[in-house]
Amino acid sequence: MNRILVFLLLFLSARSYGQVTDSSTRTPADSFSVVVHKDPRIDMLVKKQAQINEATSRDARRTDKGFRLMIISTNSRDEAIAAKTKIYTYFPELKAYLWYQSPYFRVKAGNFKDRKDAEAYQRRINSYFPKGVFIMKDIIEVKPGKFDEDDINP
Repeated sequence: MNRILVFLLLFLSARSYGQVTDSSTRTPADSFSVVVHKDPRIDMLVKKQAQINEATSRDARRTDKGFRLMIISTNSRDEAIAAKTKIYTYFPELKAYLWYQSPYFRVKAGNFKDRKDAEAYQRRINSYFPKGVFIMKDIIEVKPGKFDEDDINP
């Protein structure tokens, strides 16, 4: 009984190929090429959207060499969060960064291209943090420039 069932399945599976490969049965409308008709403005829209995504995406930040202010380096997470909050409270224009490098929590602030700008903020911030604020070289975030419409339209 099993042999008959196996033979029947093999016979049916051999006949179940549905694709015709004989070129004599193909009609002239069938071909191996596909013709796509698309509006050329689609390419311009795709390019524009890519530029917008690059400018607004959080992961697409541009970086460069610059300076940041080391506000605090401590073992206490609560102390680091309090320092970051104090930076946001008194200096809302500065971006504060909280990093954990075992066993220390470090709070850095600012994205300064020039050391002179960092020194000006250092003098102002020293009054809020008596242990001292230090300038250090770091990789900073650079705000991307606005893209021009001329770059998109040829």
